[in-house]
Amino acid sequence: MSEPAGTGAVDRVLGAYLGATADGPVAASRPAPASPAGSRTRLVLAGLLLPLAATGLAVVGLMVQAPSGITGTAWVTAALIAVWSACCAAAALAPERTPLWPQAAGVALGAVAFATDRLSARFNAEAGHKALRSGALSPQAAQHLAVAVGMIAAGLMVAVSVHLMLSPPDGRLRSRSRRVCALAAYGIGLAVGGALGAAGQELPAWLAVAIWAGALLVVFPATRMRYETASSRDRERMRWAAIGGAAGCSLALAITVLSLLIGWPTPTGPIAEGFLVCFPLGLAAGNVPRLGGYGGRLLVQVLAVAGFAATVSVIYLVVILGLGRQASDAADQRLLGLSMVAAAVAAISFAPARERLIDWANRQVFGARQAPDEVLRTFGSRMTRAIAMDELLLQLAESLRKTMTLTSAEVYTGLGDVLERTAAVPDTGARSLIIGERERPVIARAGVSGHAWASVWLPALLEAEAGGAAAAGAAVLLRVAPVSHAGELLGLIVVRRPATGDPFSAEDDRVLTELARQVGLALHNARLDTALQTTLDELRKQAEELRKSRARIVASADAERRRVERDLHDGAQQHLVALAVNLRLTKELLADDPETASAMIDELAEEVKATIQELRDLAHGIYPPLLADSGLAEALRAAGRRSPLPVTVSAPGIGRYHLDVETAVYFCCLEALQNAAKHAAGAAVDVRLWEESGGLLFSVCDDGPGFDPAPARGGHGYTNMADRLGAIGGTVRWDSVPGQGTVIAGSVPLL
Repeated sequence: MSEPAGTGAVDRVLGAYLGATADGPVAASRPAPASPAGSRTRLVLAGLLLPLAATGLAVVGLMVQAPSGITGTAWVTAALIAVWSACCAAAALAPERTPLWPQAAGVALGAVAFATDRLSARFNAEAGHKALRSGALSPQAAQHLAVAVGMIAAGLMVAVSVHLMLSPPDGRLRSRSRRVCALAAYGIGLAVGGALGAAGQELPAWLAVAIWAGALLVVFPATRMRYETASSRDRERMRWAAIGGAAGCSLALAITVLSLLIGWPTPTGPIAEGFLVCFPLGLAAGNVPRLGGYGGRLLVQVLAVAGFAATVSVIYLVVILGLGRQASDAADQRLLGLSMVAAAVAAISFAPARERLIDWANRQVFGARQAPDEVLRTFGSRMTRAIAMDELLLQLAESLRKTMTLTSAEVYTGLGDVLERTAAVPDTGARSLIIGERERPVIARAGVSGHAWASVWLPALLEAEAGGAAAAGAAVLLRVAPVSHAGELLGLIVVRRPATGDPFSAEDDRVLTELARQVGLALHNARLDTALQTTLDELRKQAEELRKSRARIVASADAERRRVERDLHDGAQQHLVALAVNLRLTKELLADDPETASAMIDELAEEVKATIQELRDLAHGIYPPLLADSGLAEALRAAGRRSPLPVTVSAPGIGRYHLDVETAVYFCCLEALQNAAKHAAGAAVDVRLWEESGGLLFSVCDDGPGFDPAPARGGHGYTNMADRLGAIGGTVRWDSVPGQGTVIAGSVPLL
């Protein structure tokens, strides 16, 4: 069976071990789903046997009698192996695909490295003996072999970690580059581990951890790229894995820094290693669908705390170890520990304390809970919340009154010559300002102004204010901020302060100017939104009318075809059948009675003429030949001559037009003539055609009894006219008053 395009030796090797499947453009097709037997094999081997073997190796490692006994590190490592094994078993039962093989292999390799490390320590202690009980190997050779196996297992375990970082959350390596990187990691891990094993050298724990962390940091960008393109459910699983990794690493880092600075807690290694249990727990939590929705917010908090812990740790390490000296006695260590606790408490309480202190300072400095320019920030944030414009302007007036210690704040809006008071605090009811053509451009270009400017350009505002001030018995300070956009006046912001209060400052004027600019932009955008919505509504209405019109045209065409078929069957066809019968009779009489046959031939000639006329009438109803030959004017005059009413046709300067235009206008006029003949017996009809402003216009007027046009607009005749003219962009209008005749007028664009 041929291989998919884009695969090679690298893909075959990785496919055999990693079970990776191409999910991008590098593969021409996906592999077939695993068979039930393959699923059971995966469940038994990777989900049961390998975790059990890893746990068994961890127990055997604990039972090895090393010189140092069972240390805290050994207990924690064995516990971590047991937890990872349990997570592998849980992953095997998960409803979604999981990286089961890499996890199981990593646990098994970790157990091998742990057990061989314990054996190496024991063999090293027995180096004084000549041989083991079996006598097969010397203690030195056994210790060397244990170190070699342990180093190879450790190197491959780092490679498995890289594999997991390249293939979240389901273990699939989704591109050729990821498969190559994973293969390279396994090759490097095997080579480095083999080289160290051959030399019989064990890496220090701190160096092994540094190499491990460096390898994961190198492939972290690939994990980030996978997260950005993952589906919603895959992102949820990756978030929980990140929660476990970030929590474990930050806690381990904090423990390490505390140990370096103050020598607490001890022993450092086992405690820091124990926090790494967060990672397998995070992976297991990601496989639970019910927990998926909680991962996003929790990850944000975990990353924030982890970043804070890393920042504080780096600062303390630089300041204490780089610029100062390490605490040498218990008192210094206690003092340093308390300072770290104080720094953490201060950092955690900074945000809420800052908000409260700013509120207190504002009350002391400005006599309000917010600084004057705070209204700019709050108005901008409210604009993003899709609040109704009237409510937004009312909140603006309330904020202005509170932050600037005003007696009143008003907002006027409008277009044209009238500005309406949209919002006022306190509420003083509706009010209008008339703005003339001379004043409008001046006001639109003006800045924040006071009484003197308003007395010249907005006297109506001061007249109302003077009346209110007289009633209150006190004068007020006034500021007017025109609201404009692109030179167009959209409104006013009017604020007042008691005359006994502080005068308006330059900072107040700056805030009002900036606020007027933001309000102008908001009003302009709101009007654009309204215009857009109106246009969309009109388009929807036109689309619906067009759909209905098309349906009516189709139905009308079907009805017209049935009418033509019926007329042909009942009229011309019957005449032709009678002609055929009479022709046979005439043929039979020719020899016996020539005179009678001659008379019948004369009758047949008349019947042929009648049949021809009937066919002409039928064709005239479908499309009049005179319209195609001579144009609208002559065709309408001919239709007028056939009408039972006296019809005059006036068409000065009317020529030939497009076939669709002539057909639509002709049949609309014909429909109007038929309606007049049906409902206005004895009336005179006047038909007019003329060109005007790039369009062809027509009207059909009669002096009949008239009617109420409202019910008629839903009738068949009006609908036919509207559909015919609407199909070519035209319109029709019916005007009638009972007792005053009827006018049916329409127009068609000629562009």
